[in-house]
Amino acid sequence: MTFETVIGLEVHAQLRTQSKMFCGCATEFGLPANTQTCPVCLGLPGALPVVNKRAVEMAVRTGLALHCTVGTTNQFARKNYFYPDLPKGYQISQYDRPICEHGWLELQVNGTSKKVRIRRAHLEEDAGKNIHADAGSLVDLNRAGTPLIEIVTEPDMRSADEVVSYLKSLRDVLMYIDVCDGNMEQGSLRCEPNLSLRPAGSDELGTKVELKNINSFKFVKDAIEYEIKRQTKVLGEGGTIVQETRLWDIDRGQTAVMRSKEEAHDYRYFPDPDLVPLVISEEWIEELRATIQELPKDRHRRFLRDYGLPDYDAGVLTSSRALADYFEACVTLFAEPKLISNFLMSEFLRELHQAGTTVESSPVSPERLVGLLQLVRDDTISLKVAKEIFPELYAGDKSAAQLVEEKGLRQLSDEGELLSLIDEVIEQHPAQVAQYRGGKETVIGFLVGQAMKRSGGKANPQKVNALFKTRLSS
Repeated sequence: MTFETVIGLEVHAQLRTQSKMFCGCATEFGLPANTQTCPVCLGLPGALPVVNKRAVEMAVRTGLALHCTVGTTNQFARKNYFYPDLPKGYQISQYDRPICEHGWLELQVNGTSKKVRIRRAHLEEDAGKNIHADAGSLVDLNRAGTPLIEIVTEPDMRSADEVVSYLKSLRDVLMYIDVCDGNMEQGSLRCEPNLSLRPAGSDELGTKVELKNINSFKFVKDAIEYEIKRQTKVLGEGGTIVQETRLWDIDRGQTAVMRSKEEAHDYRYFPDPDLVPLVISEEWIEELRATIQELPKDRHRRFLRDYGLPDYDAGVLTSSRALADYFEACVTLFAEPKLISNFLMSEFLRELHQAGTTVESSPVSPERLVGLLQLVRDDTISLKVAKEIFPELYAGDKSAAQLVEEKGLRQLSDEGELLSLIDEVIEQHPAQVAQYRGGKETVIGFLVGQAMKRSGGKANPQKVNALFKTRLSS
């Protein structure tokens, strides 16, 4: 029997607020353990939560960007469970009245467009972090209470590749609207696939297994592909799948049982008595809608249409709002989109990566980069030379023109000087000239190489090649 994979996804995204969801403690990452806590996030008796308005704003903007309906009246609930890293013993979340519902997100898989339905997106607080060592277990509550938005899809995905594409598309949207930094290594974005198999052609859902807290595109793909193989083997041997939560063991490359899967009633949800229902006016929703700029997929289509870029280039450039803005600033100054795109995707991004910095912090402004590429377009220097001097442009404050003059890198493009070089080469290599004229056209590479050598590498190779062909055909 062949099986179809059915996958739904829960994504937890930390919101980029400066303070926690229900108290004023800071949310900065990496500070000493338990230094960002107060009676509210420590769950001390008598401490009462207060809703972070900025987190609500970000949740509404997320819902609008994901084509959701925003609930004008939504409610916080207590999710009761033993949380060793949430001192209250319950999590403040949302249950039957979430802030956003019924949206969708478009993704691309193998050149095909697909819409994944979003069931809901709700606000909640994050848990702390357990640290396990040989001597025992410790808990860091700095993260406890950090605002999260949990985005839950319908079971619309059918492969690991679709899940990864969805995650990347969602991450791009969240970063575009500046509600999440998308840093998966620091846990700002974590996902939990719910995966089941069913006989091919069946409409009934199989027993699902949840894969818990995965924070890497690679690990998501690996975990899903392993789980598909595991469940296929179990079903193929006549066994049954147990509904449970499993962890991804990176070292062993396999999933492992964590606990039996809870149902909603196991959490004993009830409205939080310390928080009144959250009422959001239509006027406020429209104000927030007006703040949402062009989203990645729309910008991708515009880059294809307006700049004539290949699909791959448009995808890379629009994956980051800052990079897309930088590209468009360059094109405004210099109408050579493909040349700019190529240079950004290779030299520019490589320097950023090596320096460990962001586009926003790049020391090379669009004006300075365009100054370099204009020298290439004007035949003042070759593209090869531009790539060679770009690290110096990046590391210093000199313009491209200054570097070219100081280093004597100006390209030899004067036709008279080039013809003089070409005539010398033709005179000194009569055998190769005869071969070319006899039909062996590949020998022109040798002749061009000789001319480049005579020029000290400064001759314009395209012009040399063209002039050789003209000279040798006369």
